[in-house]
Amino acid sequence: MKKDLSALKEARFNAILDSATILLVENPTASMNEIAEYAGIGIATLHRYVESREKLMLFLGHRAIQLVSDTVNQIPLDEERSENYIPELIEALIPLGDKIYFLGHDATVFNNKELGEAEEKLREPLRRIIELLQQRGYFQQTVSSEWILNTLYALLFHTWEQVHEGNVAKKSAAELVLNTFYYGFKAKDELRGK
Repeated sequence: MKKDLSALKEARFNAILDSATILLVENPTASMNEIAEYAGIGIATLHRYVESREKLMLFLGHRAIQLVSDTVNQIPLDEERSENYIPELIEALIPLGDKIYFLGHDATVFNNKELGEAEEKLREPLRRIIELLQQRGYFQQTVSSEWILNTLYALLFHTWEQVHEGNVAKKSAAELVLNTFYYGFKAKDELRGK
């Protein structure tokens, strides 16, 4: 019976986190009272699950990292077609933006050592893919893999933000990220001419 109760409590907590995510996307500075109200619970109930807004943001940060990690792990790396990995990854990550991008602006999440370590662990396989693509001549070897990875991350977060603000259509977001990442802003004819 106790196991069922904890499963029920976990399901309720996940529902609270889902509600908090929806609200925080629209209002990143929402208070605990606003989050509780949006979730349809009282503030005392919310505090039984999380003691502070900072703790809530950390839970959301861990949840986002897990969501991205699960997505990354679902994309197989075919060594023979490794150049397809990044496009497949971006296609899979774009739909997650509304659950993640707002966390990039929260100081609690941004400065948390544990979350930083979890994110670094998440980034390591991506760094290895980039290094493999550099070895195969797909990316310049004169540019550090860290720079390439950080550029890709920045493009992804900025695209999520632009989709949220209505400046970029969600359907075209992945293509925009990939075109910008691979080709920058130079006109295609000029690229072929050199």
